[in-house]
Amino acid sequence: MVFGRGRKAKQEQLTEPGETREAAADAAAGDSAGTSSAAPVRGATGPFDVSEITDQDGYVDLGALLIAPAEGLQLRLEVEEATQRVVAVTMDLNGSSLQLQAFAAPRSEGLWDEIREQIGQSVGSQGGQVEEIQGGFGAELLAKLPASGADASQGYRVARFIGVDGPRWFLRGVFGGEAAVDRDAAAGLEGLFRQIVVVRGESPMPPRDLLQLRLPKDNAAPAPQSAPDLGQPERGPEITQIG
Repeated sequence: MVFGRGRKAKQEQLTEPGETREAAADAAAGDSAGTSSAAPVRGATGPFDVSEITDQDGYVDLGALLIAPAEGLQLRLEVEEATQRVVAVTMDLNGSSLQLQAFAAPRSEGLWDEIREQIGQSVGSQGGQVEEIQGGFGAELLAKLPASGADASQGYRVARFIGVDGPRWFLRGVFGGEAAVDRDAAAGLEGLFRQIVVVRGESPMPPRDLLQLRLPKDNAAPAPQSAPDLGQPERGPEITQIG
């Protein structure tokens, strides 16, 4: 697995757009009455809150997100140019990508229903199209944005947005490449998305504030076989610049 650092010219935003896993499933089921029908209960399928796992060993620790390593997986941290703050992490696997961002959320309600509407409005304002579809994570958005090819021809860039509401956090994923349009191609990244652990922290935060990401603490040390190596910086996908 390769680990790299990218640069972002603009911060991605959600703007006006331990217990065992079994115990976590029971707790989630108990909260299902207040959960939107658009987002199925996470239960034992993930993504997980850090309180729902018993051991953090074996994960790549990026601060707000713990990522399970996988053969062939490349990770890119995307940095806001003005502040040098890490604002997203992108998982690249088999020619497809999944960009991840985690946000603070209200204790009593989720954000995904509202955020889908805002994403749709933002994509439409950029001349794109958006369609709401149902998938393994509940309601999803398939977005098409105008894009120019290498030969200056005009076409569309496609991205698939998914969102999961957790306890005081919201996790957004954006699929690019074949994974955006082909469920089979997305299977590997979807599986890794379900293994993500979100570390919300106890500090008070306004809803929609980005949870802090960072380089792994031991990134300068020799990497174990299952951990990522450092790779060359790469620029992240632009389609999520919808703020």
